[in-house]
Amino acid sequence: MFESLTEKLSGIFDKVRSRGIITEENIEGSLRDIRLSLLEADVHYKVAGELIQKIKEKALGEKVLKSLTPGQVFTKIVQDELAVIMGEEAQELSFKATPPAVILMVGLQGSGKTITCIKLACFIQKNFKKKVYLVPADMSRPAAIDQLKTLAKQNDLSCYDTRLKDKPLKVVKRALGEASKRGDDAVLIDTAGRLHIDEVLMNELLDVKKKTNPVEILLVVDSMMGNDAVPMSTQFHEKLGLTGVILTKLDGDARGGAALSIMHVTGIPIKFVGLGEKSQDFEVFDPQRMASRILDKGDVVGLVEKAQAVFEEEEIEDLSTNLFKNDFTLVDFLKQLRMLKKMGPLQGILKMIPQMGTISKSLLQKPQENHMKRVEAIILSMTPGERKNYKILNGSRRLRIAEGSGTSIMEVNRLLKQFINARKMMKNMKKFGKLPI
Repeated sequence: MFESLTEKLSGIFDKVRSRGIITEENIEGSLRDIRLSLLEADVHYKVAGELIQKIKEKALGEKVLKSLTPGQVFTKIVQDELAVIMGEEAQELSFKATPPAVILMVGLQGSGKTITCIKLACFIQKNFKKKVYLVPADMSRPAAIDQLKTLAKQNDLSCYDTRLKDKPLKVVKRALGEASKRGDDAVLIDTAGRLHIDEVLMNELLDVKKKTNPVEILLVVDSMMGNDAVPMSTQFHEKLGLTGVILTKLDGDARGGAALSIMHVTGIPIKFVGLGEKSQDFEVFDPQRMASRILDKGDVVGLVEKAQAVFEEEEIEDLSTNLFKNDFTLVDFLKQLRMLKKMGPLQGILKMIPQMGTISKSLLQKPQENHMKRVEAIILSMTPGERKNYKILNGSRRLRIAEGSGTSIMEVNRLLKQFINARKMMKNMKKFGKLPI
């Protein structure tokens, strides 16, 4: 997500920085290009227009005009305003209720609502140390009930044994009674979804809301909807009074319109984002850090949080040390790829490293699983000396490695090129220091 927008904004900022000073005349074209880039990313037209106006007002302010580095200041203004339209600050989840606190998960079919219930439950248990009880209440889709039960078992989560013949209100009433007896802190209810919003759906959700008195009503939105997510979110909000949004599939090909538009137009904060298929591919939505990622400035804090969630402290220290050491070898390269893979999709991880977002495609040109296996085969087909010093890999050695790994010389050359690019990035990143533990 945001790849195209990030690339275009990077090019625009390069032009601004090359001008030395900022005037209304020489940023007019840049502002126009930024607005066009936002619209192409499927950002709501009102949001794009208001954002450009605010950037222009601040960019032509006295402080910027007198700045020694107006290009950098202009970039910072854009980053700050992007954060503002996305909500400015991360929003906390509420548990202000007599236990169990009820959280309603609502949304259309296909948005990823059921798997998001699992991700949120795992997040609450890990970060808030609360006992969570899952309730399958989408009676229109038996498959959704079975899916939630299965995923709950796989993730060691407690789940109410919903029976298909029961009505939604009966299910939630019994489930809440069961959760109270069990001493659970929170109940997550996977409500009914439809392919589109209709009166029957809304009436059912309103009945469940009245019966459960939820502390949170979270709308699960497929980020692939882009700008269309705005009117859909508005309809749900008018009927139910949403407290937040969870964006799913942010690791996909979505252009970013939903993330950049929902909060500013509807006033509903985005609280979480889903970034992959695994239960841990889920994080708090932080507008400041998301704006930094969009502008390819990375998100080192987010990277560290992911590392801490997956690795022991010794492993994190080892990762930090090896990434920045001078003799970064092919062995280190393979080791770090394996470790980073545990933290989620590699391309998403690379985007969290400053200046790596725009080149993440070139570092991972093939499907991740298949690519990792071939990378491992190529490196393990090398001698210890070759892994330590890639410069000795001449034509005959590369041919031997290709034959030994069942790959081609082209793939061996591509891997070496990616490794050399990674070494260059490690050198450039030294100014950021080691990863904080």
